[in-house]
Amino acid sequence: MKNPYSLRKNADFKKVYDLGKSRADKYLVMYIFKNGLEINRLGISVSKKVGNSVIRHHVTRLVREAYRVNENLYKKGYDIVVIGRVSSSDASFHNIEHSMRKLADSHHILQKME
Repeated sequence: MKNPYSLRKNADFKKVYDLGKSRADKYLVMYIFKNGLEINRLGISVSKKVGNSVIRHHVTRLVREAYRVNENLYKKGYDIVVIGRVSSSDASFHNIEHSMRKLADSHHILQKME
């Protein structure tokens, strides 16, 4: 099931790329931009360099699930674009989840746990 709060339009992605900040690691690149809303919107991009459509969709599902499982840890009010790198085609769910948390932490968009 698709999240109704996802980035779909090219203009939304372009705005995040142009005005947002990025961080990267071995598996993913994460761009964030404050959207002024009470929700986060997630956009996922995996290019053909990563692999065929089966592999690209697998990476997309891993990223979406890693976000869904940890959604309560993220501060609200951001547009988040996650780009899968070539090495993400061989990554496990654990690798993707760890990568997303590490990148979100480096962007300072994880809530403080008390």
